Amino acid sequence: MNNKFILTCTLIAFSFSVSAQQASKTFSITGNGNNDFIWMNIRQVDLSTGQVIKTIFDRNTPVFSITDVNTKKTITQDAFINKDILTAPDYPTNTFVAAAAYDKRSNRLFFTPMKIGELRWIDLSVKNTAPQFYVLQSDILKSGNPTDEANSISRMVIGADGNGYALSNDGNHFYKFTTGRTPVITELGNLIDADKNAGNSIHNKCSSWGGDMIADAFGKLYVISANHNVYIVDIKSRIATFKGNIQGLPGGYTTNAAAVNDQGEIVVSSATQFQGYYKLNINDLKAIKLDGSDVKYNASDFANSNLLLQKEADAASMLATGSGSLPEIVSINDTKVFPNPVTHYTFNVLLDNRPEGKYTIMVSDLAGRPMTTTVVENIAKGNQSNAKVTLSPSIAKGVYLVKVIDQHHAVIINEKIIVQ
Repeated sequence: MNNKFILTCTLIAFSFSVSAQQASKTFSITGNGNNDFIWMNIRQVDLSTGQVIKTIFDRNTPVFSITDVNTKKTITQDAFINKDILTAPDYPTNTFVAAAAYDKRSNRLFFTPMKIGELRWIDLSVKNTAPQFYVLQSDILKSGNPTDEANSISRMVIGADGNGYALSNDGNHFYKFTTGRTPVITELGNLIDADKNAGNSIHNKCSSWGGDMIADAFGKLYVISANHNVYIVDIKSRIATFKGNIQGLPGGYTTNAAAVNDQGEIVVSSATQFQGYYKLNINDLKAIKLDGSDVKYNASDFANSNLLLQKEADAASMLATGSGSLPEIVSINDTKVFPNPVTHYTFNVLLDNRPEGKYTIMVSDLAGRPMTTTVVENIAKGNQSNAKVTLSPSIAKGVYLVKVIDQHHAVIINEKIIVQ
């Protein structure tokens, strides 16, 4: 069966009170149980235990309705009496679902049935016993011939900017959609392999199709393919950079579903194996079995509102703004960081005429993602004191931000450096 899976082939050391994510649950697209691969049901899973706690929609649900947002036509379950729901295109989850995204603001779960080219969603705010679905017909989604497996949408997520993003199996169709009353869908183009991917391509059928997509708090997307490859996607440039391959998973375990738990870890599940869930850290990609997790329902997709690196983003924001009452002070005269460009992974920061005490030097990428943090002691000998910072040799060449924060959490230096 050719579906979503392809069988052929140091946090900043400050005692800041950062905001915790409050979405330990995720929505899961499942079958009916062991050895059922018909992914048409929607359940809710507690990511802290890995247990299914609630069924939102079952393909044998006796009552539901689905409304076309353009024509306002509503179809109920009566329209499918004596019909095979597996071949009825108007049935909410017909042709199976491999891509879903949860929008917390509207409390709606968006999804695309495979091989149909439509954006659908369920309104989770409806409290009655009949699930309410909506469908948006889209020429944009249909333009890629959705019946072709390569064009099937198998990855979807709500980004940090509040927009939804979806990706075809082959990576050649990258979509954005708004999450308002009537979503607006835009095709952004194809993803582009980064130059440094060393032969790992987001377009490779054997290694990079299928899977799921999550978003981080810095505006990046992460594609986790069914064959365990992880790519970081820059939305504006559409460049997909190979991060690595998840290690420690059982043989034959495809990574079809992924979501972020409250601890900032990634939890994954397989659509082909009934061996429970695994969790991993984005930094080392080493999978660890989530003991006690569900082994009854495999999952073709996860969807919740948690963002990867949320705690890091909160910490970076607090470092940038201090306590919120002190203004940011930017060096506008002579440069305080040298040499620049940095050629041997070390540079100096000039702390001239600064009071004695501890200063924190933070290096981040242009999105604000912390790369390294160094705490130095300024002993203020004479009028000049230099602090040396050493970068990891693995840091990629490019432009970075250097911020120096004093003991009052005020930013006293804010400059760009080029690492060569």
